Amino acid sequence: MAVNENRPVLQFAPFQSAVDEGFWQKLSSLKLDTLGIDQSPISITGFYAPCSHAQVSNHLTLLAESLPSDPSEQLSSPVLSRGNRNRCPVPGILYNTNTLESFHAIDKQSLLKAESKKIWEDIRSGKAEEDSALLSRFLLISFADLKKWSFHYWFAFPALVLDPPATLVDLRPASQWFSVEEAESLSAACNEWRNSSSTADVPFFLVSIASNSRATIRHLRDWEVCQGDGQKVRPKSLFAFFEKFILFLFGLYDPCHLPNNPGWPLRNFLALICSRWNIEKVRFLCYRENRGFADLGLSLVGEALISVPQGRAAENGVCLGWRDPQFVPNAVGWELNRGKKVSRCITLAQSMDPTRLATTAADLNLKLMRWRALPSLNLSILSSVKCLLIGAGTLGCQVARMLMAWGVRKITLLDSGRVSMSNPLRQSLYTFDDCLNGGDLKAKAAVESLKRIFPTVEAEGVVMAIPMPGHPVPTQEEDSVLEDCKRLEDLIASHDAVFLLTDTRESRWLPTLLCANTNKIAITTALGFDSFVVMRHGAGPLGFTGDIKDEAESALSAAMGDLSQTDRDGGRRLGCYFCNDVVAPIDSTANRTLDQQCTVTRPGLAPIASALAVELLVGILHHPDGILAAGEFASDSESSEQPLGILPHQIRGSLSQFSQMTLVGHSSNSCTACCSTVVSEYRKRGMDFVLQAINHPTYLEDLTGLTELMKSASSFKLDWDYETDDDDNVVEI
Repeated sequence: MAVNENRPVLQFAPFQSAVDEGFWQKLSSLKLDTLGIDQSPISITGFYAPCSHAQVSNHLTLLAESLPSDPSEQLSSPVLSRGNRNRCPVPGILYNTNTLESFHAIDKQSLLKAESKKIWEDIRSGKAEEDSALLSRFLLISFADLKKWSFHYWFAFPALVLDPPATLVDLRPASQWFSVEEAESLSAACNEWRNSSSTADVPFFLVSIASNSRATIRHLRDWEVCQGDGQKVRPKSLFAFFEKFILFLFGLYDPCHLPNNPGWPLRNFLALICSRWNIEKVRFLCYRENRGFADLGLSLVGEALISVPQGRAAENGVCLGWRDPQFVPNAVGWELNRGKKVSRCITLAQSMDPTRLATTAADLNLKLMRWRALPSLNLSILSSVKCLLIGAGTLGCQVARMLMAWGVRKITLLDSGRVSMSNPLRQSLYTFDDCLNGGDLKAKAAVESLKRIFPTVEAEGVVMAIPMPGHPVPTQEEDSVLEDCKRLEDLIASHDAVFLLTDTRESRWLPTLLCANTNKIAITTALGFDSFVVMRHGAGPLGFTGDIKDEAESALSAAMGDLSQTDRDGGRRLGCYFCNDVVAPIDSTANRTLDQQCTVTRPGLAPIASALAVELLVGILHHPDGILAAGEFASDSESSEQPLGILPHQIRGSLSQFSQMTLVGHSSNSCTACCSTVVSEYRKRGMDFVLQAINHPTYLEDLTGLTELMKSASSFKLDWDYETDDDDNVVEI
C-alpha cells in the first residue's frame, strides 16, 4: 500500500525514564560487593503502567527490585511477583562501565541494534505473542562514581522503524468511537482485565466488540480464534473474521497522556501486527485510566495505515518484505535529555542521610580491596567481631581508630583514668575541651569521639580499674575489687578479641589469665622509649589440641626450651606476654621517678605498634586455624598461602634503628598467667585465687614452680679460669 501523502504520519510520544534512588543504592552495593571490575551485562526489569492522569505521563521506572535478587546470578532476570496492576514488568539489560571514559566511548548504536534485533526475533518467532512485554525491551548504560555518589546513565527504548512510516487515518478519544452500551461493556471488560492477577500486568491485548455490543479482551496468542467456535482463522479469511465483529482493536497500556499522540509501546506493536498478521489497516486502543478505572475519555482509539516494508528482491523478482528471513528493520530509541542526545547525571550525596552516607563511604576502601587485591576479604567477620580495648590511652586511641578503618564496628573501651592536659597531643581521641574541669573520664570521652568520627559505630565505655598483683587490697575494699574482677571476667567472656594496651606489666596479668581461661584472642602491645613489642597470645592450655609437655620435666629445662626462637614445631602452643618471665608481676610504679612512671616514648612509636596490633587481629580472623595458627617468620612470606601474608607471633621493632623482626616464643609450663597450673587453679578457686595472687607477691611463683626454678638456677657453680692467655683475652666458663 502506498503512503497517502495527504495523511499525516503517525507520531509517537517517546518513553520517559524514572530511576528510584533505591536502584542506584542497590547497584552500588552490587558493584562493590559482587561485580567488582566485571562489566558483563546484567538483566534488569523496568516497570510502567497505563497513564492515570490527564496531564502527566507514566514513566518506565527502575526500582531496587529491578536488579537481580541474587547477585551471583547476574545474567538471570530478577525474580518478581506478577499481577501488580501498577507495575507491568519490562525486560531490560544494563551495561555498567568501570570508568567514565568507557561510558562515553561505548558503541551505543551497536547496543541499540543488538537489542532491537532481539525484539525482531521475538516477533518473528511468536515469542512476543506469548509474552507481550518483550515488545518493550529496553537497555541502560551507566557509570557509577562511588566516591562522589554520582551516576551517569542513558536509556534506550528500541523501536523498530516502519519504512515507509505509518500514516494516521483517525485518532479520537475512545468515548467518541463507541455507543453508550459498547463503552460500558468495554470499560467493564477493561476493568476486569486490569483487576485479574493473571492479566493485570499484561500490557498488549486484543479487543473485540460483537454485534450485541459485548466487549471481549483476549491475549495476543488468541488473536486467530474466532469468537465462540474456536476455529483457527487463515490469513485469507481475515476479512470474514473481522466482519463477525462491529469493532476489532489492538489494545495496549498507554503510558502517555497526550490527547493527539499514542505512546511509544505502540511502535513495536504495529511492527508485530504488520509482520505476523499482514494487516495493513490497524485500529488500536490506547488504554488509559483515572483513579484505577478505565477512562474512555482519556483513552484514545486510532486507525492507521501500514505499508509493509520492502526487503530485498528474491531471485524470481518477488519482494518478500518483512517475510524475508534476512531482513532486520532499523531502530531508534535513545532517550533525549531536554531535547538533546546526551546522557543524564544524578548526584545522591546531598539527598542521602548523612549517617548512611558515612557508613557507605567508610566501607568503600575495604570493598574496593575485594575487587583485585584481596578478593577473599571477609567483611562480615570484621563488622561482627566484638573487640575489648583495655586501656584508652595513647595505644587505645590508636587501636580504636585502626579497628574502625578495618570495618570493625563493635568496640568497648575500658579505663579508669581522666583526660589530662598532656593527653590530647598524643592520644588522638581527645581534645582540649576533654581536659577541662578536672578532665573527662577517658572511657566515656573516647566513645563520644568515636561516635563523632563514625556515628554508627557500636562503642561502649567502661570505667573501672584493673586489679593487679603486687597491689594489695585492703580488707574493706575486697568486695569492690572482687566485683571489678567479676565484671572484667564477664566483659572478656562477651567479646571475641581483647587488646591489652595498659601502661604497666602487672595490669596485663588478670586479662591474660581470663583470656587463657576462655580461649579468647588476646593481643598485647607494649612500648619502650624507642622500641615496641606486639604479640598475640596463644590458645589457652585447657582448650589447646596440641600436646602439653609433661610437667614432671625439669622446670629449668622446660623454661630454657620455651625461650628457643628456632623451634617451629606447630604442635606447641604459642606463649603469652608472661611466658618468658621468671618472676611474677609486681608493682612496677613504686619508688619510680616521674619519667619512669609515665610512658615516655617517641611519638611515632604508638601509631606503628597500634597498626601492627590491629593487622595481627585481621590476620587471625582470616586464618583458617584462627587462634591456633602457628607463628610464622618474615622468611616464610614467599611460601605463605594466606592472602594477608604471614601471621607472626611477636613483632619487635626499634625506631632508633628503624628495624623490625618477627619472633616465636612457645608457652611455658611455669607461666604465671597462662600455664595449665594457673588456669586450673583459677577454675577451681575462682576469685579467691585472684585475690590471693593480688595480695601475696610470691604466691604465683610458688604455685608455678618459679621459686624452685630460681633456687635451681642459683645452685649452679661456675668455675672461672683467671689465667689470661697472652694471645687471646678470653673468659672460659
